[in-house]
Amino acid sequence: MERDDRLRATYDAFNARDIEGVLRQLTADVDWPNAWEGGRVHGHDGVRDYWTRQWAAIDPSVQVVALTARPDGRVAVEVQQSVRDLDGALLGEGRVLHIYTFRGDLVERMDVEEELPRRAE
Repeated sequence: MERDDRLRATYDAFNARDIEGVLRQLTADVDWPNAWEGGRVHGHDGVRDYWTRQWAAIDPSVQVVALTARPDGRVAVEVQQSVRDLDGALLGEGRVLHIYTFRGDLVERMDVEEELPRRAE
């Protein structure tokens, strides 16, 4: 699977609340940002616990806008994210840049680099 396809599959699995589908794309010792509460989580169990807590409290959705390979081998993914409460009310939305580091074919680390201004559609 190409890296772009792997990342798209990861976002599709996240939006479908398919934790195991996401974890299949990550190294067992993945280093992941806890963008919701702050800090970082590590490994499949840390990511699983983080998202289980998150999805019990809010309803996030993330759509890929663009993927860009960087010279250092990382991949930058611009996403449009929206966060709703469990009743469907919009809590926030915006463009965010996610940066992925790979080990072999799997994601080893993800970072949230910056919030981006909304593009004209």
